[in-house]
Amino acid sequence: MNVNTAKKTDYVFKAPRGTEDVLPEKWALWRKLEEAGRKEFELCGYYEIRTPIFEDTRLFVRSIGEATDIVEKEMYTFADSEDSSITLRPESTAPVMRAYLEYELHKTKKFQKFYYIGPQFRKERPQAGRLRQFHQMGLEAVGASDPLLDVETISVATRIFDRIDLKGYQVKINSIGCEKCRPVFRSILKEKLCEHEKALCELCQSRLNRNVFRILDCKNEKCKTISHHMPSINDYLCGECQTHAKTVREALLEIGIPYIVDAHLVRGLDYYTKTVYEITHSSLGARDAICAGGRYDNLISDLGGPSIGSVGFAIGMEATILALENVTAKKNKLINQEVCGPSPAVYIVSIGEETRKQCFSLLNLLRRSNISADFDYEGRSPKAQMRTANKLGVKYVIVLGPDELARGDVKIKIMETSEEISLKQNEVLKWFLNRQSPQT
Repeated sequence: MNVNTAKKTDYVFKAPRGTEDVLPEKWALWRKLEEAGRKEFELCGYYEIRTPIFEDTRLFVRSIGEATDIVEKEMYTFADSEDSSITLRPESTAPVMRAYLEYELHKTKKFQKFYYIGPQFRKERPQAGRLRQFHQMGLEAVGASDPLLDVETISVATRIFDRIDLKGYQVKINSIGCEKCRPVFRSILKEKLCEHEKALCELCQSRLNRNVFRILDCKNEKCKTISHHMPSINDYLCGECQTHAKTVREALLEIGIPYIVDAHLVRGLDYYTKTVYEITHSSLGARDAICAGGRYDNLISDLGGPSIGSVGFAIGMEATILALENVTAKKNKLINQEVCGPSPAVYIVSIGEETRKQCFSLLNLLRRSNISADFDYEGRSPKAQMRTANKLGVKYVIVLGPDELARGDVKIKIMETSEEISLKQNEVLKWFLNRQSPQT
């Protein structure tokens, strides 16, 4: 179909493939997650940082790794000039590190803690909980190598999930070593996997010479079977990495966070070292991660900065909300109440056209005093307005008709008890302010 010549009724615009509109009835769940994240981040001393949604393409090539799936296949990259290009951010760690270096934050205070909430972009095959424009909330603790900092980040993530009452998540951890011990294991792993090269999927065959660790994370059943017979990196860790991993695991148990050591857990980005972890939820199927993170002690120096340790995570917001909906699917009534969003405390019913101006003045008087209130803008009947008030579940209804207007009165109905009282219009605000904790 030629869109330019089509009739107006022939074409319906839709959201681009791999994107999703967050409609008002679902926004309450998003806000619940965002508020839980902000509360936990700030409780633990993290400060919000906002970076542009696009960066110099070279930033991601350098940080994520040229031979990764993200850089090779998934980035949205556009020409910026004849000799440069920009890329919509596929993740936020590299942009945060870029900002840390650009503004020389390490010179004023080496150890700093950041958090972010925002959209990311990857050209993936869209599926439930995995979109081309997706949203993450995450944190970055920059400037320290203490393994207890790894544990702090894991605990922050679990407490966010606890705050939104997400049941059934699981913490998986591993160590992928460092630049001292990982090359030895990489060589051994590659040698072993080459013995099964023909049995690997096409993608993993290409990974043998590019990013052999990613084979351990392949979801193909044949590749998974082969991977489970491979040696574990935990048998090849240097003394420093062994001590680091031991401290992390002991501290997690000490603060009551159960975990599983998954020897085949790797991350798809080149900058990770030592601790890597995922928090998963079985209701999501094969791609079950709702949070992923780890330590990246070489990233700052790889980007031209000093050699300092860093650790962080990103929570997939769409995946988390989907898991929350799956868990509470049997509690539809509860979900429906949550997604309705906040209801006003007061609804003002106007009877007759001549009362509308005074009703509108009352509405704004209440709002200026932080009392949530709403009003009918459709010119409907009093009965229709009362139905709306009932549907919203407001605590109070103010009724103003011609008789009340003439006397300077209003009628207030307390919805819980059906009690009705009359007040002078100039007493309405004082009455509400004196009520016990009105919803605001």
